[in-house]
Amino acid sequence: MAAALTCYKKLRIEPLLPKRECRLRYPGRKPLPDRQVLCGFLYVLHTDIPWEYLPRELGCGSGMMCWRRLRDWNEAGVWQRLHEVLLAELHAAGKLDWSRCVVGSSHGRALKGGFATGPSPVDRARVGSKHHLITDGHDTPLAVILTDGNRNDVTQLLPLLDAAPPVRGQVGRPLRRAVRLFADRGYDHDSYRKRVRARGILPVIARRGTGHGSGLGVYRWVVERTFAWLHGFRRLRVRWERRADMHEAFLKLACCLITHRQLTSLC
Repeated sequence: MAAALTCYKKLRIEPLLPKRECRLRYPGRKPLPDRQVLCGFLYVLHTDIPWEYLPRELGCGSGMMCWRRLRDWNEAGVWQRLHEVLLAELHAAGKLDWSRCVVGSSHGRALKGGFATGPSPVDRARVGSKHHLITDGHDTPLAVILTDGNRNDVTQLLPLLDAAPPVRGQVGRPLRRAVRLFADRGYDHDSYRKRVRARGILPVIARRGTGHGSGLGVYRWVVERTFAWLHGFRRLRVRWERRADMHEAFLKLACCLITHRQLTSLC
């Protein structure tokens, strides 16, 4: 929570926020400051409490007001742009590993159903969702995608590569692709290998039917650790939002917090 407030204090979030419409005739109640509302987002993300139980002692207003502000900020692309700003700062410090990228997925329960949910093949066909993630070689999240629980991993390989933003921060053209791509057997498909090579990336993907011990775990463990960091936020362990965009908002906010944590570790 302190990390995101520091991020706000250093004017990373504030310039990205949507401007409020100024109503002169019927101004209504004065809106709560954005920094206090951000505290409400972070409290729900860390503790996984229902919005209506958000403590008023935090000074972040009602849960419904925080929910609406999170929806509006996500629709305005605040979290995506903030993530790009933080990635650019990491790139400027030379802390992004573009020699390789790693992709992976993780299942999660969706107890209330909703959009982007489906029967999970690894959880007795219970309703769930999938988090698809791509990281650089130093476990920094580059992009995350939410799909239904029965979506095949390989179908999200190219969308993950496309979702990785162009990263600025150094002289020259923005970077958005690594030299090599590491993935497990769930991404084993020759046609997708050809498509990845066509993008100038060398695919290093384990083959189905081969014995364990391919050696890719030496490189793939970074995406598993990033998933552990993501699921360290209790709101992401079980999906409670019926709306997919609200769950994606929490996912992107968590990626921003992880990236900012790596940035502050350099100081």
